[in-house]
Amino acid sequence: MTRSRSLGLTARICRRLLWSVCAGALLSSIVVAEPQLLSGPPQAWLADDQEPITPIPPPPRADPLKLALGERLFSDVRLSAHGDLSCLSCHDIRTNGANGRNSRTSQDGSTPSFDTLTIFNAALNFRLAWDGRFRTLESQAEASLENPANMHTSTAEVIRKLNADPGMIRQFDAAYGHAPDRESFLDALVTFESSLLTPGSRFDRWLEGDASALTTTELDGYRMFKSLGCSSCHQGVNVGGNLFGRLGVFRGSVSGPARMRVPSLRNIATTAPYFHDGSAATLEGAVRRMATAQLMRKLTDDQVTLLVAFLNTLTGNYRGNPVTGAMP
Repeated sequence: MTRSRSLGLTARICRRLLWSVCAGALLSSIVVAEPQLLSGPPQAWLADDQEPITPIPPPPRADPLKLALGERLFSDVRLSAHGDLSCLSCHDIRTNGANGRNSRTSQDGSTPSFDTLTIFNAALNFRLAWDGRFRTLESQAEASLENPANMHTSTAEVIRKLNADPGMIRQFDAAYGHAPDRESFLDALVTFESSLLTPGSRFDRWLEGDASALTTTELDGYRMFKSLGCSSCHQGVNVGGNLFGRLGVFRGSVSGPARMRVPSLRNIATTAPYFHDGSAATLEGAVRRMATAQLMRKLTDDQVTLLVAFLNTLTGNYRGNPVTGAMP
């Protein structure tokens, strides 16, 4: 055999081996083995550095003057054209960080196409909004101000209103050394929004070594969450929020844009209704539909119960109190 023929044969063998490895990896992401139930502390069955989810950190350190100013701005109705809406109107931090309603009428009289996302832990997402079009909290906030369906105003108009308030001028001067302007206004607002993290969920406590934080059922639900493939998209510190996904991989049971940012599952038990259009009233219903559309699986009642049990452990705390569902 000549050297050239030998090299050609070697190349073909390498290509076939590479194809086998790639095909095996692809199949392993689709064909899912039946999950095995487990119990006991995490150290008993999986090393900490192998977990696909990491605990939420405490809120970042921030200047208390800027933080207080940002909180005041977050609830200030002067941020809307007609003085009847604030950020708090749609992102109620007294409950789940959203409004819990998918039928709210917008400022321009239209019905929103997208359900309101929670502001809690939004700072941990790699992109913002359902379609992921915003890369920073600043750009999202400014776009919301200018959106006719939301605040229907402009940053310049908001700054004009704030500079007409002597008390607000004093608060900006104390925090920034000057009267309100675009940069300081957005910085204060984002400083507060970045503080809206909800650490201390029971699942995070378990990740950090508290073996008593979860029940056997909840641990079994977590194991199933991973073995079914849910953690392929819902992982990281925010249990999602760090990549784009295609809806209806196997079955189009979830209508809407073909590509959207994978939402976070943090505090998911408190943020019904579910999906971008609010079409799933319950967490159980959302789990079943996602299994069909994304995993080509029809889950049993027991499987749904286990998964929901795990998802219920993702509810964190804001200012020392558990996040709750929206007010009726």
